Amino acid sequence: MNDSTRQEQVLSFLFFDLDANGAVKAMLTLARGFIERGFKVDIVVLEAKGEGFKWLPNEARVVELKCRNRGFSKLVYLGSLVQYLRKVQPIALIAGDDINFGSIAKYLARVRTRVVINSQTNLSNLFLKYSPRRVRVSPTAFLLRRFLWFYDWADALVPVSQGVADDLTQIAGRSLKHMRVIHNPVVTPKLFEQAKEPIDREWFKDGAPPVILGVGRLSLQKDFPTLIRAFTIVRKQLPARLMILGEGEERPQIEAMIKELGLASEVALPGFVSNPYAFMSRAAVFVLSSVYEGLPTVLIEAMAVGTPVVSTDCPSGPREILGFGKYGMLVPVRDFEALANAIVTTLSDQTDVEGLRQQAQKFSLENTVNGYLELINPDAA
Repeated sequence: MNDSTRQEQVLSFLFFDLDANGAVKAMLTLARGFIERGFKVDIVVLEAKGEGFKWLPNEARVVELKCRNRGFSKLVYLGSLVQYLRKVQPIALIAGDDINFGSIAKYLARVRTRVVINSQTNLSNLFLKYSPRRVRVSPTAFLLRRFLWFYDWADALVPVSQGVADDLTQIAGRSLKHMRVIHNPVVTPKLFEQAKEPIDREWFKDGAPPVILGVGRLSLQKDFPTLIRAFTIVRKQLPARLMILGEGEERPQIEAMIKELGLASEVALPGFVSNPYAFMSRAAVFVLSSVYEGLPTVLIEAMAVGTPVVSTDCPSGPREILGFGKYGMLVPVRDFEALANAIVTTLSDQTDVEGLRQQAQKFSLENTVNGYLELINPDAA
């Protein structure tokens, strides 16, 4: 497929909205990669809202289906999507597993569009309250298993990590058709440009204590209370400060915890920042404390800019990213003492920075685009 042919074809990405989360960011980065390869890209959304618009490539066209994301409005959305597919007939429709009605819309529209479902996280952890045994016994698991029937209707199913793939297979109780692991696009030239931008923060000036950094939504999934408890141990052994970038519903509880532990002067919650890479590149260690993930982008980003990392061995992603502990220490989920020990060890030891950067390159935009092109059209890769 030459460049002139690509310019005549449309690739579509389907979203509920453009909320500022890792999944949206990853897919919009992928969209930018396709644009750089000469494709036209449509961003199809139920509602054109959300802070994720700041990640939208300028060349992409936004198509709003104008449906509310709840209840029977999804039936209206399905009709609007069918009309869109008939009119545009994109070569592919890429959608998250939370909005996987694309296969039904394709069937109703009677078009040749290839439907690709992108699975970003461990569904069993998301829906089954972190208990693997409930996959086989709970009513929720029963419904979730039926929900996965829609996956077989897609032309391709793309888990972002092997852990997510294994989880899908366990939930389904069978092999899922057309499944292939393709990592999210994380490492881009723009990441390195932003990492060099200055930040006006006293904590990062020469001679200041080392900063332990966490980045993510202030939610139960990210489990920042465990990181804060670990920090209370670290500060008794080494001079350090803790900064957590992000916003979310758990802010009041986290702020209360910081106050109760007397850490107000040593723990900072600046909220959401548009350029976390400048902070990552200057942090002494990056810590992921999540209970579950799919493929934690922030862990890869920190490695890409050469920052030592520590992570919980949560399902899924960290183990694959860190080479089973080769590129950073892995600790049990919710074990703040083990997390503290890993942070102290990492701060005290020398890190193979070049090794971190090379490992992060496995998650480059180029590799991800090539993987999707092989699914959509092998001759285009």
